[in-house]
Amino acid sequence: MQIPFIDLKTQYETYKEEINKEVLGVLSSTQFIMGPQITKLEESLARFTGAKYAYACSSGTDALLLALMAIDIQPGDEVITTPFTFIATAETIALLKAKPVFVDIDEMTYNIDPKLIEAKITPRTKAIMPVSLYGQCADMDAINAIAEKHNIIVIEDACQSFGAEYKGKKSCNLSTIGCTSFFPSKPLGCYGDGGAIFCSDDALGDKIKSLLNHGQGKRYEHKYIGINGRFDAIQAAVLNVKMNHFEAECQKRIEIGNRYSKLLEDASVITPKVMSDRNSMYAQYSIRVKDREMMAKKLNDAGVPTAVHYPIPLHLQEALSYLGYKKGDFPISEKVGTEIMSLPMSPFLTTEQQDFVVNTIKA
Repeated sequence: MQIPFIDLKTQYETYKEEINKEVLGVLSSTQFIMGPQITKLEESLARFTGAKYAYACSSGTDALLLALMAIDIQPGDEVITTPFTFIATAETIALLKAKPVFVDIDEMTYNIDPKLIEAKITPRTKAIMPVSLYGQCADMDAINAIAEKHNIIVIEDACQSFGAEYKGKKSCNLSTIGCTSFFPSKPLGCYGDGGAIFCSDDALGDKIKSLLNHGQGKRYEHKYIGINGRFDAIQAAVLNVKMNHFEAECQKRIEIGNRYSKLLEDASVITPKVMSDRNSMYAQYSIRVKDREMMAKKLNDAGVPTAVHYPIPLHLQEALSYLGYKKGDFPISEKVGTEIMSLPMSPFLTTEQQDFVVNTIKA
């Protein structure tokens, strides 16, 4: 049996008529940048999360960059984050000549460990950027409390967790700013790059809106040095269709992820731990295995694709070697990085396919 890692083809075929109609509507209008599709999407995103403002932008990476720009991160400032994530989290901090300061993860959730954050705060600390990894929110209440105590800002990197809930509130609306990605494989994915930024502060919202359009307020009047972070209307049209089905897809993701965990209870693997006060969108369904290379080969040979998110923690990446970290500095991140492995996951994964994956693992 050949199983897709992320079944975008079935998703497209399911919504094909709706998507084609909306995309053709954009083509007919010739309004490719900004316009009514963007406005509709942003209103829908804000309504879904409960945030006052949502601004669609060019990618999840640009969303993180814009969030940091909006709070005026300067060279030499410090931003606390996790080393166990995709490089974009730290990359955007480094691009602004600020310093990523890493804190190890909680071994159960793979998210930043709040108990270790306060020891890393210095007079130069400007923000904390927790990552809601694999689709489960970080412990945002604990992180927000630390930030409030020290008068620093929290930016949730929710690039994998759009749709997730934490204590009854939606990811992206759990801190000063939330950022997400619409990369095709994300829980809500477009057909290219895309992202969004969320906040509920009026001044911050106005600044973000300006920064993503070259720092422009009125046409040709530039208050800030910004970027070209605009989102295009064709991608917005795709997401506007997908938003009509998104809550049902979220529920399917939860059901499939929980079923994986139940079926793998008696297998020699460590399944994801989802805390009782939140859920997970299972952007990846990631297990831990002792002999990952052997397991991956046997699964791939059987037609079950796998992936590793992420094998090398950020403190060991050559691009960030100037920070001076060394092997052993973040032992949990390093340990998980050697064992983690992602299995096929999408709202369209069938029971038959999932059973085949699980039975292959057990065999």
